[in-house]
Amino acid sequence: MADEITPSLALRIVRTAAAAKDIRLFELKRDDGGDLPEFTPGSHISLRVPNGLTRKYSLCNDPAERDRYVIAVLRETEGRGGSASLVDKAKDGDEILIAPPRNNFPLMKSPAGYTFIAGGIGITPILSMIRHLKATGGRFKLCYCTRSPEQTAFRDELGGPEFRGQVVIHHDGGDPTRGLDLWPVLDQPKGHVYCCGPRGLMVAVRDMTGHWSPSAVHFEAFTEPQKHTPDDKPFRVRLARSGAVVEVPAGTTMLDAIRAAGHQAASSCESGTCGTCRTGLITGEADHRDLVLADNERTDNIMICVSRARGGELVIDM
Repeated sequence: MADEITPSLALRIVRTAAAAKDIRLFELKRDDGGDLPEFTPGSHISLRVPNGLTRKYSLCNDPAERDRYVIAVLRETEGRGGSASLVDKAKDGDEILIAPPRNNFPLMKSPAGYTFIAGGIGITPILSMIRHLKATGGRFKLCYCTRSPEQTAFRDELGGPEFRGQVVIHHDGGDPTRGLDLWPVLDQPKGHVYCCGPRGLMVAVRDMTGHWSPSAVHFEAFTEPQKHTPDDKPFRVRLARSGAVVEVPAGTTMLDAIRAAGHQAASSCESGTCGTCRTGLITGEADHRDLVLADNERTDNIMICVSRARGGELVIDM
């Protein structure tokens, strides 16, 4: 995910531990043991990793724990080096700079309960939600999909008696044809769905929840969204309310181009998963790259943080 604010709060790494194969857990506290800024289920922190990059990681502990932040980090071998730097070089006793928690994946109130779907390291924000619900008596079901038992973070905890009847852990060996059948848990709309994991999993969940209310289905991306591809072409976006025309170069998002031209545009996640930047699409053929819009919504809406034009111009309701 993109950097969002400069880390400025110094914390101490008080404990590191293996959470699963290639996944390392980090526990952060203040030197004086005092309270940290509050966070809500689904929140993340931005932190400065040893090689100087800033990265975002979801908090996975109970938000009621005010004295610590806990993150679990997958060492990405094909990333830009942020996670590898943190996993390989950060150790107990090191000071680390963070930015206070922010939440692009908030847990909405749902008396009817929750269905959580996690893939791989996508369990981290959902685990914070589950711990909160366990402590407050909320109802939920978790479907947790990983490649193997060895790559399943928090396997002992989630497979324990405390979660019996609420958690299904499924291993597919990396074979999509052996994936968990999610239709039985998504067939009848009830409560809210939260999904975090690989893009393939999120696309599958989006496709299976087309009959749900869009406001009841929530996604969080833990990998960089496909904002740009080598085949991207420049295009124009016309803002219907003002008549302004903004040029959008290849390699620049529509959102960034609109802002650079001096126009205001709301956003939050900037990964095509939260829906904040949803904008009316008046004319033009869009190249939709979000995980929010249902097929029947794509004719008249566009997520300007990630999507582009297939032709030369789009006209949007702005």
